[in-house]
Amino acid sequence: MVRCAFFLFLTLFSATLAAADPSGVIRVIDGDTFDVGGERVRLHGIDAVEVGQTCRSAQGVRWDCGTYVQDEVRARYQGQRATCKTRDVDRYGRIVAKCFVAGRDVGAELVADGLALAYVKYSRDYVTLEKSASVQNRGLWSSTYERPAVARQQAARGRDAPDPNCAIKGNISKNGRIYHMPGDRFYARTGINENRGERWFCSASEAQRAGWRRAGQ
Repeated sequence: MVRCAFFLFLTLFSATLAAADPSGVIRVIDGDTFDVGGERVRLHGIDAVEVGQTCRSAQGVRWDCGTYVQDEVRARYQGQRATCKTRDVDRYGRIVAKCFVAGRDVGAELVADGLALAYVKYSRDYVTLEKSASVQNRGLWSSTYERPAVARQQAARGRDAPDPNCAIKGNISKNGRIYHMPGDRFYARTGINENRGERWFCSASEAQRAGWRRAGQ
């Protein structure tokens, strides 16, 4: 009886270890989140732009860099086999781990190629790689953009709008009537005072028809 209980304990303990360090085929969720062998894994020490987040090119053109990063990461790693070393579990229940494909650190590769940032709030492992990518204008460093954590805060503030589907801020300032889209540089710090004629818009075309123009950055 004791021996059976001991072997049951070893079995359960081994299963727990296996779950703690996931391995298997990768399914890419976004730039920093994978399913690995059926386990949801947030890559440790990096932060990627959100799907739908925009960047501004050197020529001043806005583009959907969030979807670009998702597609690029998917092209590189989808269907590859990974082994991961767990560091933590986040508040969403995801395993936070360093993952390796053919012995290469995925997080390091993404930061080195300018597809993700070092998430210094949690780790400084990739700070040097980020600096190198920035200096050499690799990947997203050829454009300007908000750090993903800032963009997420701005998006959250957009939910303060009376209607979450109408989160464009129509501001009135010394520069005239300016509208700010979620993700724009000054979106988070822009308030709406309806007594002054400021208002929320549901689309950019609606704001333009009303006489507002897009914020310059």
